[in-house]
Amino acid sequence: MKKYNEILAGAQDIRDWTVKVRRDFHMNPELSGKEFRTRDKVIEYLKDMGIEYKTGIADTGVLGIIRGKQSGKTVALRADMDALPIQDKKDAVYKSRIDGKMHACGHDAHTAVLLGTAKILKGMETNLHGNVKLFFQPAEETVGGAERMIKDGVMENPKVDAVFGLHVSPEIDVGKIGIKYGQTNAYTDSLEITVYGKDGHAARPHEGIDAIVIAGQIVIALQSIVSRNIDPVNSVVVTIGTINGGTRCNIIADRVKMTGTMRTLDPETRELVIRRIKAIVTQTAEAMGGKAQCTVKDGYPALVNTDEIIDIVRDSGEGILGADNVTVLKVPRLGGEDFAYFAKAAPSAFYRLGCGNAERGIIHGAHTCLFDIDEDCLVFGTALQVQNVLTFLSR
Repeated sequence: MKKYNEILAGAQDIRDWTVKVRRDFHMNPELSGKEFRTRDKVIEYLKDMGIEYKTGIADTGVLGIIRGKQSGKTVALRADMDALPIQDKKDAVYKSRIDGKMHACGHDAHTAVLLGTAKILKGMETNLHGNVKLFFQPAEETVGGAERMIKDGVMENPKVDAVFGLHVSPEIDVGKIGIKYGQTNAYTDSLEITVYGKDGHAARPHEGIDAIVIAGQIVIALQSIVSRNIDPVNSVVVTIGTINGGTRCNIIADRVKMTGTMRTLDPETRELVIRRIKAIVTQTAEAMGGKAQCTVKDGYPALVNTDEIIDIVRDSGEGILGADNVTVLKVPRLGGEDFAYFAKAAPSAFYRLGCGNAERGIIHGAHTCLFDIDEDCLVFGTALQVQNVLTFLSR
């Protein structure tokens, strides 16, 4: 228990610094692929700590490395850095200063936690048996910066033996974590559907082929995939998010474009859903005298944790937070997470860091204009990541 208390105390000692770092990022959010100031600030902090780093990774990404003085394995820690195109509407001294941009998913907190973890581990490098790589990743919200970082070689030289990542979660109280064995997040594929009809005067509908009516039937029919083609104990989502067509009220539309998303948990179900979507789209349109095409674009793969690495997070959580504050989650999320690319490349653990506090009104979900965190989570996240590293390198 002593070692856990010492790690937590070390994270508490730098709390003011970590909070300051997080608030600076929060007030200056940058969208995916545009994390230039964020990148430069990360570099500035790494320089101040005397930590080796490399830039030019996935454009705005940064790779830091702490080389232990003792030989051993290499472990990586990941933090995403990008913000979202959301207007910050909360009442806080550190609210976003950039109109229409906000850290509404906690990536500012993730980056601050990783910098705090680096600060503590750098002070331990003499006794570290192995290396620690620090992945400051861009573009999680859009193009999958994790995959690009891997292609740029962050998993090699030295080869990474395990990766740890975390995500703040307001639905979990601060001081608690949620862990999930096995599958944690879903496949996230996107849909692009175009319906073709024939234009005509609205007063003579029999002379045209109404693409809007066809599109409406397709939207309704797609809902039958989940209710009638999927085992009820399996989880699938098919959502049409946008629909655009027509030019004016008295003209029958000859074209409608729709976009959407599908979320699945296993490759077999994913292939089944893709087949059913394409069949419904094309055959419904043909049955109504029109035509339609559907393109399914690959999204992030499913995120699957490695049991042995999640065991380390569980041990760290029980030691630092107490066993009652570690919840084993039973159901995976249908949200996307590009940490999945790291989890495919090496044994990995991705877990939920509680940041909620109902008494303070910190209850709003990610990707909303009122999202916030209880900043005590920065202390717990830092301590947990430090302990995860020490445990892994000692085995």
